[in-house]
Formats: sequence, structure tokens, C-alpha cells
Amino acid sequence: MATDQTAASTHRTDVLADRNDRIRRTLDHIRNDSTDSVDAVSTFTAQEYTDPAIARRERDAVFGAVPSIVCHGSEIPKPNDFITMRMPRNNVIIVRQRDHSVKAFVNLCRHRGALLEEQEKGRCRLFSCGYHRWSYDTDGSLRAITRDNTFGEIDRTRYGLVELPAQERHGFVWMVDDADAEIDVAGWLGTEMDGILAGYGMDRLVAARSEGFDEPVNWKIMQDAFLDGYHIQYAHPNTAAKHIHTNVMAVEDFGRHARFVAPRKTIDKYLEEPPAPDEDLSPYITETHFLLPNSTLLRQPDHFELLTFRPHPTDPARCRMEMRLVVPTLEDSGMDEERWNRIWDKNWKILLAVLHQEDFPLLRSSQAGMASADAGGMLLGRNEVINQIFHRELRKLVS
Repeated sequence: MATDQTAASTHRTDVLADRNDRIRRTLDHIRNDSTDSVDAVSTFTAQEYTDPAIARRERDAVFGAVPSIVCHGSEIPKPNDFITMRMPRNNVIIVRQRDHSVKAFVNLCRHRGALLEEQEKGRCRLFSCGYHRWSYDTDGSLRAITRDNTFGEIDRTRYGLVELPAQERHGFVWMVDDADAEIDVAGWLGTEMDGILAGYGMDRLVAARSEGFDEPVNWKIMQDAFLDGYHIQYAHPNTAAKHIHTNVMAVEDFGRHARFVAPRKTIDKYLEEPPAPDEDLSPYITETHFLLPNSTLLRQPDHFELLTFRPHPTDPARCRMEMRLVVPTLEDSGMDEERWNRIWDKNWKILLAVLHQEDFPLLRSSQAGMASADAGGMLLGRNEVINQIFHRELRKLVS
């Protein structure tokens, strides 16, 4: 027991020292008007955001091939709890099983193809189709055929719901949007990122607030915007720019995934007199994780924010953005329920205001601009490191 406690303490010390090294790097960047960078500027074209053929390839080779986050496990806490969503390739039901595992199914009755479940979320003992009332167990098996004495003989084991690969890990439910694919979230994340996420204990947190937004914007424009530390001063002068330094990042590139530190302006007190070697500097930064293909996970001092971006099933100029506020449970927070709700309501309203008043209008105009026939080539700078990583890894998937 003592050995385990010593090992855990050593790990925490190493993690803190590693984070402080990255934070000190941002202090040097602030002093020198610099940031982490890559070797060269890269190029892209407007067609990448407007071409239906490219969009189709991304739906199949990206979302139909690799795991992406679809919800937090706390959104379906009990057996038979479910949520539904439109993925790039399939309508989907995610449902908690009796053994507390999760399964994902195509949201489609195997009789005549009607949408099986139309509620966004709920709890049920079986799924029943409103067309002819065929029903399915929450494990996907075909349970009842109405008036089966007249319907005809079929092999019921072949006509259960079509299952999609799903797995719960690090508090989130991940899915591959192709029934013929396999899923290995740990393998996809890799040793470094899987270990980082494991250390956060997000399986003990809850999604206190969540909402989805259907926007007339390509999903990659959305993803790029929420990896970008270069625009803060210009796009958010009266909100984020008052708190976060612009164009200052310390980046870790893990291949498919990445992590970066962006310093808050409260860190400026250390510009003249450096912090003590063992001082915890985490209150002075926002730590952001890019999880390929489509997730931005922000670690704040007392909570996480998850942003996911999914392409529209047919239109390259549309996408679905979902935002989640992932926080300590009421029981673990030490707050009463009124205060807990008041704090997270306030956080949520601030996030929504920035989205609707600043981010979305700008990104809609970006998509409109991409529709120009003679847009020409465009650029990602050496300073746009996480965006470069995103496009580098995306090209590998679609090639």
C-alpha cells in the first residue's frame, strides 16, 4: 500500500514538473514575442471545404474508420438510458446495457426502414417502431413482430438492429461510424495521449451542460477555429483576449493527437520575477488537447470543456458542433445544489454568448468566402502549429 502511494505521489510530482516546464516556455515566449512553430508555411484550397467528393471521402475514410467521441458516459448513466444522434454516415442510438457497457446501433427498423427512435434521449425497456410496432431489445435483438402469424417465417437472429463499434473509455463514449469496422480507443489514442486522459479521472465527472448546434459551416473550419490561438486578440477583443495571451503556445505533438498550453494574462506577474521552482502554475493557463479527428478538449482549473465537430451527411457546407461542460459531481464538489447549478449555469451562458455572438458569425462568413470560384491558394502559418498537425493527420487518413 505504501509503495502504491509513493508511486502515485511520484507520478503527480512528475506531471506537475512537466506542466510547469511547458508553462515556463510560454513565459519565455511572452518575453520574446514568440511562440512554438513548425518548419514551414503550408497551403490548402477552398475546395477542401466545399467539394462534395472530398466530403464523402472524409465521411468514409475518417468517421467511418477511426474512433471519435459521441457523448460523455454520464449522459446515459443507467441501464436502458439512450441518446440518439445523426453521425456523418448513420442515424445512431447509443444505449447503456444491463451490464453497464454501452452499445451503438443504426437507428432504423429492419422491417421497412423507419426511424426507430425519434426522441433525442430517454429511457426504455425496448425500442418500438411507430410504423408497424416491431420491437427490439436494448441489446439490439429483434424481440417482436406484430401479427407474426401472417407475416411469414424469417431468421430473427439476422434482423436485429445493426450494431456499430462503440467503446467507453476515460469517461467518454467513442464510436466508429461503420458497422464493418473495429474499435480500439486505447490503440487509436496511443500511449502518450491515453495516459494523459487516464490521469484526469474524467470517468468520475459529469456532463453538467451540453448542447448541439447545426451550422452552415464545413466541420474543418469549425475544428480549425477551436485550435487557433492566433485569432484571439482580433476575433475576441472584449472576451477571451482580456484573459488569454494571443499567439503564445507551448505544444506537444504526439502524432495523431496534440496538447498545448496557452497562458492566461494573470501569469504576467512572473515576467519580471520568475516563479519558485516547485510552484504550481496550472491556475495561470488553459491546457487544450486535440483528439483526432474532431475533438477539442479544454482543461480548465476546475472543469473540462469538450467541443466536437461532425460533417453533415451530404452537404460539405454544413456541420454539427456539440459542446459539453464536464465537471465534478454535486457530491464531489462540496457545494449545495443551488450553488452548483448557479456556477455551471454562469459558465455555460458565457460560453454560449461567445459562440453565438463572436465565433459563429465569423465562421459562417469564412464558409461563404470559400464558395468563391477563384479563391486561390490559402495558408497556414508556422505559428499555427495545432492546425498544421490537424491537417497533416487528416491528409494521412483521407489518402
